[in-house]
Amino acid sequence: MSFDDEHDLDASRAADRRILWWVLLINVGQCVAGVGVGLWAASTAVIGAALDNLADASVYGVSLYAVGRAASIKVRAARLSGWLLIGLAAMLAVEVLRRFFGGEAPIGPAMMAMAAVNAALNIVCLRLLKRHRGEDVNFKASAIFTSNDSIVNLAIVLSGALVIWWGSNLPDVVLGLVVAAIAANGGREILAEAREAAERADAKKA
Repeated sequence: MSFDDEHDLDASRAADRRILWWVLLINVGQCVAGVGVGLWAASTAVIGAALDNLADASVYGVSLYAVGRAASIKVRAARLSGWLLIGLAAMLAVEVLRRFFGGEAPIGPAMMAMAAVNAALNIVCLRLLKRHRGEDVNFKASAIFTSNDSIVNLAIVLSGALVIWWGSNLPDVVLGLVVAAIAANGGREILAEAREAAERADAKKA
């Protein structure tokens, strides 16, 4: 590898790290705000979205560690990301069941406002992640997380409107289950991407 190639590679890695730092910090901010608003508004869906942001931030931290490292390390980092998301889904499902058997109606406007802010920030994150070009499995995992977040936040806006209309916590509880299912499916997709990346790495060695 020539000096120019090494310089370009170092610059690419530095750019990747900057992207991941930005999306990590955005997700940490979303998590803190989401937990506060979710507890105040008594919304399972908003708390679930906040926990999802926490899982995202953890994934971005793992991805930062993996930048510039061997393919096997990147695959292990992606697998950790996938299992983190599946674990989040299980925790959220338990919380949904707890609120179903004894929860008050959440504050619909607060749900909608928080989801709208999150949706705007998700667009920023997706734009940042799209600056990366390549087959890096951790960036693919990050894009899956952020795309899932966008779907969740649009659903929360709808759920908030239904909560206002019905005066019931049922839409929030149902959406909580939907968020858990989306999170579990996202984890499955990331594990599948990690498996494919491992197979590509093995094929190159052969």
